[in-house]
Amino acid sequence: MSVIPLILTRHAEEAAFQWLLRDGAVHAPHYDLKDLAALDGIVEAHVDGLRIAGKEGWRIVKEELAWEEAGEVFTGAVLAFESGDQERIEQVLEVGTQSQELARGVISALGWLPLERARPHIEKLLEAAKPMRRRIGIGAAGVHRHGPGRKLNAAIEDGNPVVVSRAVKAAGESGRLDTRAAVGQHLTSKDNQVRFWAAWSAVLLGDPAGVSVLQEIVQAGGPFAERAADLAARRMNLAEALTWQKTLASREEHRRLAVKVAGAIGDPALVPWLIEAMTKPKLARPAGEAFASITGVDIAYEDLEGEWPAGFEAGPTEAPEDENVELDPDEDLPWPAPPLLGGWWSKNQGRFPGGQRHLRGRPMTPETLQEALRAGMQRQRTAAALELAMRRPGQPLFEVRARGDRQRELLGR
Repeated sequence: MSVIPLILTRHAEEAAFQWLLRDGAVHAPHYDLKDLAALDGIVEAHVDGLRIAGKEGWRIVKEELAWEEAGEVFTGAVLAFESGDQERIEQVLEVGTQSQELARGVISALGWLPLERARPHIEKLLEAAKPMRRRIGIGAAGVHRHGPGRKLNAAIEDGNPVVVSRAVKAAGESGRLDTRAAVGQHLTSKDNQVRFWAAWSAVLLGDPAGVSVLQEIVQAGGPFAERAADLAARRMNLAEALTWQKTLASREEHRRLAVKVAGAIGDPALVPWLIEAMTKPKLARPAGEAFASITGVDIAYEDLEGEWPAGFEAGPTEAPEDENVELDPDEDLPWPAPPLLGGWWSKNQGRFPGGQRHLRGRPMTPETLQEALRAGMQRQRTAAALELAMRRPGQPLFEVRARGDRQRELLGR
């Protein structure tokens, strides 16, 4: 093997790997917009190495598709859609439509391209006979906040839940108030994914019926419970949200959700309860994150960290008899020291008036939420985007997962 193919293979492997890092970073508590933009630059550099190599670059990328992983699909899809070569596009779609997870790589690739280059491919996919292709088309339109007109309405009424779930989400992302009634029809869907995203979008579109559905999803548990709890708490009035948080906290199986809800509510009155929750190993790190969200404190930077409790294990272990294969959901969060945070709160609580929702240590206002979009960590930025969208139904939800350079342009940075 000559030197150039070796280099191109490395570019292909790194493009896929760095995309996977980015895919996690957009939801991570320790990445901000600057970090995301830097990671984007690395992804683009590796993709560009393959792009410059032309046919040889494509040959390598095509070989990497055999791994059937989302990162490899993303890389191949960027090059294929950029080229406009239908044969290449078909080769990518053959792999990328095998599952929703792989389809995410294709959607991300279309989101990576400028809208003017992605739009013809989006329009074609929206009219495809195969449901997964239609899902990719509506997903890419949603990522770009590109309203495909009547095609969005058609997708919401599509007979396949794979398409409908992404279509109702796109309606909320794009602020399409004209779809509110159509989205509302799916609040009773038997498909859990459709029902969740219909409720999520209903809330963003100003339909109060979405809140009760989100609460039902929280009660039932499952993969959407935490996101449902977060958004429902943000949409309720403060008194209702505080009562609900207390109800969740009263049940052992819902205490993690109660911690998440406390952070979403943002009322400093909940801080003492969060400090108490930090004494319980399973709740400590998310409680610390909720504390930081309300107060703006950086637990690691301000030396408020504690030690990992002896004997506590999170995520899978090396024991062969351990059937737990779930990754630690809190692995990127610092371990808080309750006595230190309690002392900090005693000294500073006067700066945080109760009865007001806070994010990053400041009462939520349009101005402070915009500042959070510019300077917050990714989860804080997600919170700010949701809060702003609920304050102005009909406006698109700010896409905190978009390419960093585009986000900076929109934010005037």
